[in-house]
Amino acid sequence: MTWQGSVLRVNLTEGSYVVEPLNMEWANDYVGERGLGSKYLVESIDPKVDPLSPDNALIFATGPLTGTMASTSGRYAVITKGPLNGAIACSNSGGKFGAEMKFAGYDLILLEGRASKPCYLLIEDESISFEDAEPIWGQSVWKTEEWIRNQHNNPKLRIASIGVAGEKGVRYASVINDLHRAAGRSGVGAVMGSKNLKAIAVRGTKGVSVDNPKRFMEVVRETKALLANNSGRKDMTEHGTNSMLTTMQEYGSLPTRNFREVQFEGFDKVDANAMEETDDSGHRNLITNKACFGCTIACGRIAHIRQDHFTIINRREYWHASGGLEYETAFAFGPAVGVDDIDALTFAGYMMNEHGMDPISFGVTLAAAMELYEMGAISKDDTDGVELTFGNAEALTVMAEKTGKFEGFGQILGLGSKVLCEKYGHPELSMTVKGQEFAGYDSRALKGMGLGYATSNRGACHMRHDVFAEDYDDSSPEGKAGPCKDSQDRIAAMDSSGLCVFVTTAWGIEEFAVQLDAACDGTWTGDRLLEAGERIWNLERLFNLAAGFTSADDTLPPRLLNDPAPTGIRKGTLAELDRMLPEYYDLRGWTNDGRPTAETLARLGLN
Repeated sequence: MTWQGSVLRVNLTEGSYVVEPLNMEWANDYVGERGLGSKYLVESIDPKVDPLSPDNALIFATGPLTGTMASTSGRYAVITKGPLNGAIACSNSGGKFGAEMKFAGYDLILLEGRASKPCYLLIEDESISFEDAEPIWGQSVWKTEEWIRNQHNNPKLRIASIGVAGEKGVRYASVINDLHRAAGRSGVGAVMGSKNLKAIAVRGTKGVSVDNPKRFMEVVRETKALLANNSGRKDMTEHGTNSMLTTMQEYGSLPTRNFREVQFEGFDKVDANAMEETDDSGHRNLITNKACFGCTIACGRIAHIRQDHFTIINRREYWHASGGLEYETAFAFGPAVGVDDIDALTFAGYMMNEHGMDPISFGVTLAAAMELYEMGAISKDDTDGVELTFGNAEALTVMAEKTGKFEGFGQILGLGSKVLCEKYGHPELSMTVKGQEFAGYDSRALKGMGLGYATSNRGACHMRHDVFAEDYDDSSPEGKAGPCKDSQDRIAAMDSSGLCVFVTTAWGIEEFAVQLDAACDGTWTGDRLLEAGERIWNLERLFNLAAGFTSADDTLPPRLLNDPAPTGIRKGTLAELDRMLPEYYDLRGWTNDGRPTAETLARLGLN
């Protein structure tokens, strides 16, 4: 139990659907969400398919613990072949949409083909219909959610939708639900737009059932108590993820001005403390924190902008409160581009939510554009007359809006850093792995992070591994391959459960296993979950290899390999990837050129 046992398979080309039984053999091997959705993707498409063609599939997937009373049980994932880089894409989100989808009775929604005209999918338990989206095509996520609820006179609908960025094919467009929760990375929103699908609106009334209710309540009570008493959880509740900005500054691993530097002189104007301070006019950026469905952490931020700030003067539509800065948005709109105006950062964050874009990819792409501009490779003629200089808050906010609306130079920025830098003759300035932009951690100081970036299946990603403790304790590349590999497997399993990885401040794999064991049929142990995670990681790797990626793509930008960190406690260090990668391949059971061996595939049931 906890799997609902149903997959909603939708053919957008034909305007038809079928409800089919969930493949329980796959569910037992791949758990749910990221793992199970990836298995369905692999079995549904050719890895060489054009990501924006009708032949690509788009999958919304929940986990077995989604919608239960477990803490942070609101997660769902969107899985597809990503248009940003052509790799397997899996972006997960919180909020309330995932639980509502589960309550409607579906573990997965698998979308195929392309609708002949803009539409949205309306799901109310067994009642499923294709609705006309022409009136909201070209509208923002915010307007789309409001319009759909009004159209059906149902405020309880939970909606996942795209903005103009997704419609127009911004390569890092996101799927947004609950106004500011995002399946954010790799361009899953652009795939949704390519299918002429504006939104999925869901209302479910079925609830979920667990295998052993009494035991499940007991283990949930115990695991919630672990979270409640954990200092890491308390810090996230009180300060959100943006407290990490100060940590990275102090450590000398805060990527600044397109990773030329590793510390930012204006960090204290955009960090968590700055959000919480009240200025001389009585304005405080942060209003409150916010939780997703079932969450006992509440790391989300709700913020607002000073009404006299240049971004919203005479624009009353932005006087309201919305999603505030988290670490990655603060990094990408602050240090990465050299801007220390917290209201400008908040406005740029509004643009990401309203128009549906990944803030990491946008900010790092803009940082590359600013470096190109300052070196003379692009000019004001290219940038619609905007001076793209580091530190220019107006440039940040104008380009965030232009990219979201796919206007002017925003159309170029919307292609991502790799394409941008290649277009203007300096591919070495693209801070990407496999074509996806870096998050806010410099891998010269954090060498295990660099290995995780280089080997991540969806391209540079900070959420696919956890070597923080090892990186903080030791500057050497020695001893990083094992923790990197093990944490990749562990997180792959955790991502597939339906819960949020932020609970790992207090929980290990056993806490996930004990909840799954009480909720699901069969016996679930930590070892079983780790094996599932390893299977998921290798499945993703096989997809990428079939799509055309090779071991040559397991690398880092030249800047991190060749230019020593200029400041910080790890001053003078390099990423030293070459000293970690061979050991990593060996531990994975891969060949020297990064391919899983026959023995590894047989052991994991992937042959």
